[in-house]
Amino acid sequence: MPKTIIYTTIACGYCFRAKRLLEEKQVPFQEIDVSYDVEMRRAMMEKSGGGMTVPQIFIGDTHIGGCDELYELERSGRLDPLLSAA
Repeated sequence: MPKTIIYTTIACGYCFRAKRLLEEKQVPFQEIDVSYDVEMRRAMMEKSGGGMTVPQIFIGDTHIGGCDELYELERSGRLDPLLSAA
């Protein structure tokens, strides 16, 4: 399973929803809280190609986007293959 990283902030409902879906699917993930860390937020923006909102989700080297994109992958049946890619 590729490494999953999710950039979040403390009071973000979309972050909670995205993490809940990953937890329901039993996907281990690294959470990086950028609430008060300007350097980590800058790194997130650079890695995501300018994404300023949270969550920003990465599965392996693939930038998923945010919560809506994660749920769309799930609805379309494309999330599981992405998660199981070696």
